[in-house]
Amino acid sequence: MLLKTFGWSFAITAAGLALAGVLWGWQGLAIVAILSVLEISLSFDNAVINAGILRKMNPFWQKMFLTLGILIAVFGMRLVFPVVIVAITAKLGPIEAVRVAIQDHDRYEALVTSAHPAIAAFGGMFLLMIFLDFIFEDRDIKWLAWLEKPLAKLGKLDTLSVVVSLVVLVIAATTFATAVPVHDGEGTIDKASTVLLAGIGGLITYLIVGGVSDFFENRLEEADEDEEGAEEDAAPAAANKGTGSVVGLAGKAAFFMFLYLEVIDASFSFDGVIGAFAITNDIFVMALGLGIGAMYIRSLTVFLVRKGTLDDYVYLEHGAHYAIGALAVILLISIKYEIPEVVTGLIGVVLIGLSFMSSVMRNRREAGDGDGSGSKVEVTSGV
Repeated sequence: MLLKTFGWSFAITAAGLALAGVLWGWQGLAIVAILSVLEISLSFDNAVINAGILRKMNPFWQKMFLTLGILIAVFGMRLVFPVVIVAITAKLGPIEAVRVAIQDHDRYEALVTSAHPAIAAFGGMFLLMIFLDFIFEDRDIKWLAWLEKPLAKLGKLDTLSVVVSLVVLVIAATTFATAVPVHDGEGTIDKASTVLLAGIGGLITYLIVGGVSDFFENRLEEADEDEEGAEEDAAPAAANKGTGSVVGLAGKAAFFMFLYLEVIDASFSFDGVIGAFAITNDIFVMALGLGIGAMYIRSLTVFLVRKGTLDDYVYLEHGAHYAIGALAVILLISIKYEIPEVVTGLIGVVLIGLSFMSSVMRNRREAGDGDGSGSKVEVTSGV
């Protein structure tokens, strides 16, 4: 199963490293390898979040996530998106933006770096909403009960997550965006209005994409419940046919879930793209290295779904969401201050590692309670 799931990742890694060696020599090969590791370390929590969503979708859309989704992730977010950002922020035409990216690496790096406050605000707000909607929801399984119980009570206010996000955005715009250092390190610039607009854009994107996907998912669940009820009336023996219907979303519900996954991936990729400039400013070297890493994240997501890891280790999603909250805060702080990529990566790894160990300890306690059929046993995270 491991080879089946990660086979394409292994093959693309070999081909990508060989291509890097041919085009850029041993130095280019080493840079591509470093960028791949950077992407994996920064986006491990992304795989856990993606798995929590992908397990609701049918095999067709899971395959779409690995095929079309990886093209969007590699070609779109790691190659095209930075060029589009340069074109918009520098008010360049598409052809000129491509020329700068290919021929003038220093200017390209400067333009992308200058757009970082807007990118960080958009991605930070999107990820912050994911985190807030998670911790404000009352769920059966709680990891940090002392914190999650009172937050769940506060979450009964429907618009609380939006209000908190807007307050955080205003604080970030008035604290971190009023004196952003320019690229050459001499002087500062006020980007408060840019951060506000970009942050609101991230918030609106989350509400639209997440809201539409939730709407169709709820409609599908209601239809399945109605169908199951009809089957029970007609033939009691068929009463169990509709169980587990959530694990097979198709049609419009799956399509918008797919879009939601892609936007989440885009938000996670922002810090990787910006951080890659500390290693290289060659757009093609960057896209190849980050693309290889993105492929492993995709494969890891599918692996977690097929192995049922989130059901076996029920606190993993909690740890991943806390890592998302930390990343959102880091993105907003990075508007003004440079945060080392190793810090971002380690925070996510530590939080997920702690949640994994807590899950293992919980499973051992439940196994020690008897035959495992007690009322305390839960196999789903309630997401």
